[in-house]
Amino acid sequence: MRPACRIRIGRNRNFWDLPVDVTDAAAVGQAVQTAQQSAPLRVAVACAGLFASTVNVNLVGSFHVLAAAAEQMAHNEPLDDDGQREAVVLTSSVAAFEGQVGQAVYSASKGGVYSLVLTAARDLASKGVRVNGIAPGIVNTPMMAGIDEKFRTELESRVQFPKRLAQPEEFAALVSTLIDSDYLNGETVRLDGGLRMPPR
Repeated sequence: MRPACRIRIGRNRNFWDLPVDVTDAAAVGQAVQTAQQSAPLRVAVACAGLFASTVNVNLVGSFHVLAAAAEQMAHNEPLDDDGQREAVVLTSSVAAFEGQVGQAVYSASKGGVYSLVLTAARDLASKGVRVNGIAPGIVNTPMMAGIDEKFRTELESRVQFPKRLAQPEEFAALVSTLIDSDYLNGETVRLDGGLRMPPR
């Protein structure tokens, strides 16, 4: 399987998707250019992630999406008197802060994304492009559907409140908040129910 993300484009919350291999800078650039031809690119969300080729997908892929999207956004007409041209949201992880035993590569890749957020926000400030990040805890994705029920219960017990896995809709709602809140910039927000991971 090729590592892919979906570049979402549109207006007034009506979106359509362009699949792209995020490890291929040229492919990402082409997808973003295609998006820009359909409508001004205002939002890009990088959330691809795999355990195989972890650093290439999680960190390098996020950088490709950020760079290509920001390059196009910089040419957009500003949306307001502040000169804002919209936002990019990158996906880190709580593993960036509390990597567990055996997660060295994954934690390093997500720590790199976390470090990228503030630096990119500073680099792109003059272009009117904001950059924020989300560091999810344990999200109820299809990948989690196959885990042992006992292990799932143990994971949920580590969450402070509410004692359950995060839902994808909650991730999407936080993306919308980061996009809509014009004064949020250079920040990575944990979406984890107060979860703090032990070493094992």
